[in-house]
Amino acid sequence: MRPPDPRTVRSRAAALTSARELLVEQGLAGLTHGAVAARSGISRATLYRLWPEPPDLIQATLTWHIVLAQAPPSGDLRADLITALSATRAMLHEPAAEQGMRVIIERAGVDPRFAEVKESLHHSGTRAVREILTGAVARAELPAELDIDLALDQLHGPLFFRRLVAHRSFDLDYVHDVVEDFLHRHRTEPTRPQGST
Repeated sequence: MRPPDPRTVRSRAAALTSARELLVEQGLAGLTHGAVAARSGISRATLYRLWPEPPDLIQATLTWHIVLAQAPPSGDLRADLITALSATRAMLHEPAAEQGMRVIIERAGVDPRFAEVKESLHHSGTRAVREILTGAVARAELPAELDIDLALDQLHGPLFFRRLVAHRSFDLDYVHDVVEDFLHRHRTEPTRPQGST
């Protein structure tokens, strides 16, 4: 396979940076090919070649937004979970991102293309925690039989329910409580050497 054209890579990065700024400033309503072209200096033709339909541009922008918020795992299970879920908390309390998620969830029920966007964003948004959990299982910090999908629900679910369903704000203490409750229920005890008391 040929390596990607550096010009395309630069154009894509410039466009997504501008699109992310528009998302934060104006929400999904301001995230159009024309607005991104004007902000980034990238031609509309290039933008339509990269993202032919509005949902394509929305998906790429929110995925980029999520990726920039995620940090690589350090190997410290508790700290990594808190870092990842704190990034989720920040996005849920960022007005434009929150509104974008609400719109996508609403439109996914009636528009198959937005249903695909929602599914893709779910995978992007949970990827970091999935990697953290998978690594912890490999290190035997979490049980080998752990249901990763259920664990993702147990960690992300309370945050999304509180913000998008109950319409309530929450602070980092709530994130810590969610993580501590999960670890209390699932973390395995370190194996003691034989003969120890």
